[in-house]
Amino acid sequence: MAKEPQTPLEDELARQEQEAEVTDQSAEERLVEGELEGLIDDDAPLKDSAGSPEADVLAAQVEELEQSLAEAKDQALRAAAEAQNVRRRAEQEAEKARKFALEKFVKELLPVVDSLEKALESMQDDASEAHREGVSMTLKMQLDVLSKFGVESIEPQGEPFDPQVHEAMAMVPNPELDPN
Repeated sequence: MAKEPQTPLEDELARQEQEAEVTDQSAEERLVEGELEGLIDDDAPLKDSAGSPEADVLAAQVEELEQSLAEAKDQALRAAAEAQNVRRRAEQEAEKARKFALEKFVKELLPVVDSLEKALESMQDDASEAHREGVSMTLKMQLDVLSKFGVESIEPQGEPFDPQVHEAMAMVPNPELDPN
């Protein structure tokens, strides 16, 4: 999925969020690693007292801290994935909102195009050339604006009915044409 160009403010906010996530994760890791280092200053004394109860307690604490570190890393990874999913969903919803807003706007403009076309068709021969040219230019401008936003004119006359492209207004039986 191509990413839309963002404003400098959105770029800065995204950058700050990423830095905060990395900082939080690395702070947790440093804390747990610091606790591990505080408990284990040197491997040699542990080897000397391998069977002592103190060594067993320290080994249990080390194992517990390593498990805690693994859980913290897992939680940080899950939080980052959740943030990414939220961001992706927000982008999709914004895209849908733009699409549907444009669709509604275009549906409101189509009757204007229809009216301009009808006005051009119904002009009498005695209508001034300037008036005809003005309506024609206005219609052309309107069609250009619509095409800029991906709205295309279709000529369904003589084509089979396709519900993906056409909108049925009424059904009139015609023995000269095939159904649809």
